[in-house]
Amino acid sequence: MDRYGSDVLGGGRAEHHRAPRVSRPQAAERGLVVEEVTTGWVGAVVRVEKSGGQHVVVLEDRRGRTRTFPLGPGFWVDGEPVLLTAPVTTTAPRAPERTASGSRAVHGAAARVARGSRIWVEGRHDAELVEKVWGDDLRLEGVVVELLDGVDHLLDAVRDFAPEPGRRVGVLVDHLLPGTKESRIAQEAMRTAPAGTVLVLGHPYVDVWQAVRPQRVGLTAWPTIERGTEWKHGILRELGWPADDQADVARAWKKILGSVRSYADLEPALLGRVEELIDFVTA
Repeated sequence: MDRYGSDVLGGGRAEHHRAPRVSRPQAAERGLVVEEVTTGWVGAVVRVEKSGGQHVVVLEDRRGRTRTFPLGPGFWVDGEPVLLTAPVTTTAPRAPERTASGSRAVHGAAARVARGSRIWVEGRHDAELVEKVWGDDLRLEGVVVELLDGVDHLLDAVRDFAPEPGRRVGVLVDHLLPGTKESRIAQEAMRTAPAGTVLVLGHPYVDVWQAVRPQRVGLTAWPTIERGTEWKHGILRELGWPADDQADVARAWKKILGSVRSYADLEPALLGRVEELIDFVTA
């Protein structure tokens, strides 16, 4: 069972046949982040109330907008179908809070001393996105994220790092597809390092910007940019944003990153890979 979701380099694996998932009951507690499957609306529960003779739930999205939906089936929480029910008013302890990655929040814990193992990402935007969503988890686990500055330098970087048991490297690579230059470099890096000390995983996107759900920036899908056009500048022109220089790119990324509030705003192809890398370096 692949607990992390599909791997873009895992085409040779046998298909998993799973029984249909059944919605589990979930109390609509205030602050719970849910997705309404019909509209794709993602928001936190504001309140449950009675309207027109039925119970409804009010969800608030990241922009502060609210929408009301009938309480019951048709919602997802943490990637699983749920049947929302009215919360029961009791004196029981509140449900644990969650970090941006969906992990249980641990309050009052000091950051752990950094491990010998590392996670490498290709660029600054990758690092900032990982920090935005998984930063709390990484500090608690003592995992440092470092910039690789491009996959072309991976083999040299692995040799310099000299990984060994207890000192592992997990690498997140952009546009990691079968048969590409990136996939060949990734496979050689894992083959030449001591067994079990290097794991290279990646997402299929040209740039980590695409790992943000396009709806967060007002798109239904990320546009396809013609070959020969610098990808980020092409995206900015499609969005109608300034695209004259690197300062415009930096401002655009700040806006895109600011639209990400939690893992629910990212694509599963990135989520699974980062979670797998964190497990690898903390094992």
